[in-house]
Amino acid sequence: MDHASPPLGPGLHVLERGWLSSNNILLDDGDGATLVDTGHSVHAAQTVALLRALLGTRPLRGVLNTHLHSDHCGGNAALQREWGVAVSVPIGSWQAARDWDEGALSYRATHQRCDRFEVHAALQPGQALRIGAREWQVIAAPGHDPLSVILFDVQHGVLISADALWANGFGVVFPELEGEHAFDDVARVLDHIEGLGVRWVIPGHGAPFDDVAAALQRARARLAGFRADPARHLRHGAKVLLKYHLMEERQQPLAELRAWTLQTPLLQSIWGQLGRPEGDLAPWCEQLLQELVASGNLRLHGDIVHDA
Repeated sequence: MDHASPPLGPGLHVLERGWLSSNNILLDDGDGATLVDTGHSVHAAQTVALLRALLGTRPLRGVLNTHLHSDHCGGNAALQREWGVAVSVPIGSWQAARDWDEGALSYRATHQRCDRFEVHAALQPGQALRIGAREWQVIAAPGHDPLSVILFDVQHGVLISADALWANGFGVVFPELEGEHAFDDVARVLDHIEGLGVRWVIPGHGAPFDDVAAALQRARARLAGFRADPARHLRHGAKVLLKYHLMEERQQPLAELRAWTLQTPLLQSIWGQLGRPEGDLAPWCEQLLQELVASGNLRLHGDIVHDA
């Protein structure tokens, strides 16, 4: 779905994508455009087609990534092949992206796919980006990803919040899944957003929204629940990894899915932090899978698991 400029202000298109791909935000300068986040590699051809429809013969000048999870930068390589665009990434991810260090970039731990791309510039917190008639402030937003940034247009009150704030919460706090404390970072970012005077939020997933106070209240309630019961967040994170993998694959034989769970380091980390439930990783992952099937998030037909 294309959420065009009004009421978000001039020169802005929001392409709301499905949950495997992050939303794409096209910042139009009249003669060309810059794209914020590019979705997943599985949807790269669709991303190119959507941009072609909006741009026509005008150029895509560049890509800005809020962070380098595979659902936000997986289309980078395809856009570079199509338009030769320069890619800017958060400063904290600059070296890992240049070296294509899949460990530092999280792809090894999550066992997720992302096509390699070239990086050309770093986004620095405090930096101002002038694109067309709009100026965007780069703001550090650790929590979901410790290196993430968000973008704020003060004049129009529009925040590109990535996974720091959604209409109903925020993204999984990945450092917590790795045994690092990051809930305080989430809280600080929510407080910062509250102080910005935001009128519209363009989240990384879901439609843009203007009831910012209610979204912040829901996010804080969710955070309080996770703080009170960290194991709940760990189990939630494990289920997200399983669901995301099936969104990548669409369907997979049960034996192959079981093998994937045993080869995914972040699932092993979560299982260990929870005290090694079921005595072995395999039956614990099987339990999570059955819960996802029971809740309707996945479907099991014979020996094939399907995304729902």
